[in-house]
Amino acid sequence: QVQLVESGGGLVQAGGSLRLSCAASGNILSIRVMGWYRQVPGKQRELVAAITRDGSTNNADSVKGRFTISRDIAKNTVYLQMNSLKPEDTAVYYCNAKYVWSENWGQGTQVTVSS
Repeated sequence: QVQLVESGGGLVQAGGSLRLSCAASGNILSIRVMGWYRQVPGKQRELVAAITRDGSTNNADSVKGRFTISRDIAKNTVYLQMNSLKPEDTAVYYCNAKYVWSENWGQGTQVTVSS
């Protein structure tokens, strides 16, 4: 099993930037895809961005051109650089690791964008 610890959330004004980090520990060799999801109360959790084991990335249409997912293999850490933040980006952001047959989640970090 892999443990995921997120950090970097907070309060920022519209137009500002934040960088989220997700540090993975444990059986990281079993991870196939890592991603960032977000959720607001009353709505389903949605994919924001993902990065595969070979480094391919995928972003949701709502964040293309503003958010970038990256990783530091040596640090076992995945990042989400968020620029040009909008109030509608306000959510709890979760790190996710997918394996062949299962997945697990971090504890979540709150991102609040004020207008």
